[in-house]
Amino acid sequence: MSEKTTKKNFGAWFLANWKNNALFSTGIALIVMIILQTIALGFNYDSFGSWFTAWLSNWLNILRNNSSVGIIALGMTFVIISGGIDLAVGSTLVAVGAITMSLMDATNGGLLGMIGITGIPAYILTILLAILVGVLLGGCNGVLITAGKIPPFIATLGAMKILRSVTQHFMQSRSPKVPNDFLQIASFKIGGQMLMPILYWLFLAVVLYIVSKKTVFGRHVYAVGSNEKTTRLSGINVNLVKLGVYALMGAVVAVAAVLQISRIGAMDPANAGSGYELDAIAAVIVGGTSMSGGKGSVVGTVFGMLIIAVMNNLLNLLGVPPFLREAFKGAIIIAAVLLQRKSSDN
Repeated sequence: MSEKTTKKNFGAWFLANWKNNALFSTGIALIVMIILQTIALGFNYDSFGSWFTAWLSNWLNILRNNSSVGIIALGMTFVIISGGIDLAVGSTLVAVGAITMSLMDATNGGLLGMIGITGIPAYILTILLAILVGVLLGGCNGVLITAGKIPPFIATLGAMKILRSVTQHFMQSRSPKVPNDFLQIASFKIGGQMLMPILYWLFLAVVLYIVSKKTVFGRHVYAVGSNEKTTRLSGINVNLVKLGVYALMGAVVAVAAVLQISRIGAMDPANAGSGYELDAIAAVIVGGTSMSGGKGSVVGTVFGMLIIAVMNNLLNLLGVPPFLREAFKGAIIIAAVLLQRKSSDN
């Protein structure tokens, strides 16, 4: 086979995968972003060792700083694949965070301290209760959408306003303090590096990947997003699937809330989680998940989150003003949707 024929075959293969395989195109885009970031970081170091240390430190900061949004994006993947949307994730994070801090407030012993539960048992119970609250809040969204027949956009938009407003009202005169031992959940160092937030993110990504690909629930989520009417006629309880999706979303947000509190040590009800819903949706879309539902992957979402995270870091290295960075993020989202449309048209 001639070199010209080989190049032609490779070009045809590459173009076909770029158009039809969202994971392939997202992976290529991520590789390009990583190369650009490496170039922007520069090579003006005394040795390869010092350069690699700086490069690795930069990457760990990127992954650590985006771990909470990355975790939320994993849950958002299921929501969007099912044909829904969740605008309340940032406010849910604040609500769960406020409850979490109130349960173990180090200033006055917290709600659990008042009944004699302290130390590690209190931390474990706090985490379990936080996840339970997240499931209940997410489930409420699911009930509004399934039983109330309210469009997901409207239901979660209303929940977003209610949850943040109520949380701010009850927390305006309180400043709970997180116990130092609780901070070790995220701050515990491995090899001198704070890796726990990254490990939690990767662990959840693996678990939810298995759920999406290897379980009946995962297959039902894809089926509902692909064709809700046909799925209902086939005997699948569509409402139960949707309820499960939003409950899962709430649980994932609760994990992100606990992680963020243990990493930062506090949570501002007015600003915490602000914009997380848009960042999570952006990561899911850039990762190749279709906004019309029925198509997408957890791996693609991880890639999409990394693309956005690397882009933000790259713009920071290049000295681009903070307000303009959002414009670049918007351009990437629009480009991702256009590619999806082109692929579906073909």
